[in-house]
Amino acid sequence: MMDPAEKERLARLEARIKAAKAAHKPPKPHREEHYSQASLAWRMVIELVAGIVIGFGIGYGLDVLLGTIPLFLVLFVLLGLAAGIRTMMRSAQEVQAQQSADTAEGEGD
Repeated sequence: MMDPAEKERLARLEARIKAAKAAHKPPKPHREEHYSQASLAWRMVIELVAGIVIGFGIGYGLDVLLGTIPLFLVLFVLLGLAAGIRTMMRSAQEVQAQQSADTAEGEGD
């Protein structure tokens, strides 16, 4: 059995531990979506090139199928370029929103 003095000492110790835990801020969780600048640049380049290549493939396929001059090829390459640029802009906005959220979170601490 415990004597009352030891119970009181343990209760004070528990109170101090709770106070220390409340004062201690947990570390920020590691985000898997944290990208370096180089990987973001490569992502954007790949998105642009993919849009152009897909447009080229569709345009070339239509030209071969219909036996036309490279009319569809030029048209779909331009559409692929526009789609690639649009995707790049959307990615840049996502990154900018993430960085502004991180900045706002950092200022709130």
